[in-house]
Amino acid sequence: MTNKRVNVYILSGFLGSGKTTLLTKAITYFTEAGRKPAVIMNEIGEVNLDGQLIAEEVPMSDLLGGCICCSSRGDLATALNDLVTKEQIDVIFVESTGVANPMEIIDEVTDASLVLPIELSAMITVVDAPQLLELNRTSRGKTFRLMRDQIRCANLLLLNKTDLLQEEALEEVHELVREWNPYADLHKTVFSQIDLQLIENIHVEASDEARTAAVHDHAVESDDKHTHEAHHHSHRHVMAYTHFFERAVDSGAFEEFISKLPQEVYRAKGVLTFSDTSSRFLFQYAYREMDFVKITPKGNVPDVAVFIGENFAKDAIRSELLRLEKSSDPTDTK
Repeated sequence: MTNKRVNVYILSGFLGSGKTTLLTKAITYFTEAGRKPAVIMNEIGEVNLDGQLIAEEVPMSDLLGGCICCSSRGDLATALNDLVTKEQIDVIFVESTGVANPMEIIDEVTDASLVLPIELSAMITVVDAPQLLELNRTSRGKTFRLMRDQIRCANLLLLNKTDLLQEEALEEVHELVREWNPYADLHKTVFSQIDLQLIENIHVEASDEARTAAVHDHAVESDDKHTHEAHHHSHRHVMAYTHFFERAVDSGAFEEFISKLPQEVYRAKGVLTFSDTSSRFLFQYAYREMDFVKITPKGNVPDVAVFIGENFAKDAIRSELLRLEKSSDPTDTK
């Protein structure tokens, strides 16, 4: 149905939290596992000093002199395109600056996934535990709010530098992080040391979820326990679901589907061919508003839609889209 897609992991966290330390460990893990990693490293300054820690044989793209969520917006898509078209890679790590807005980066990656064979697999946030604790106790300014946003968007959280806190203080910052994000997999770490298989498992679980949904579509009966487990697995925190269409769907039916998206889905976009029109369309959905624009895509762009939100059931979105495809098939008389 689709070609192999490159898994993209976004590394987030405030300045000095330990992102690059985690990155170097992850590169070693994936390389030793026989999978070729690549890196996109964003720096506010004009020199990529952290990049000196990355092995020379690892393909890397530098985005310097600005943040990919603002002044360097658009450069990320170019870097992703260069890596997937020029290098035979399996996984890309995007290390953002410590001051990057995580949702803007998620938006950039999912935009690129409409035209490139990539898939956003996870947002991984490294938290400087002592710094967050100090800000919580003394000054809840812009840095504090940014760290909160980086934590809220994460699928995997590393509460790092925990060796620098006493037990009572550590529990205080742990409770704060859990208040902001009760859903992500959370680990207390020193020097960003975790079982790196946890990162790969995020992608594996996503694949298992898709297979589970497919089984449900064709099953006559379902066991209550299995149904509950599939429902639980499909409710990760901030996430993106990408759907590739096998056939055109009716424009009116699709518009009705978009209008009824659950409130947990706050962003959607895609390129579509409709069964009742002659043009292809780019659609955008945000803040409960939708927009359709006629386009002529450059290159071989498949019919695809991406849905972004918090705690929504991917299998429910997928099942409804499959129903739309089935109902628009003239050979299907059932």
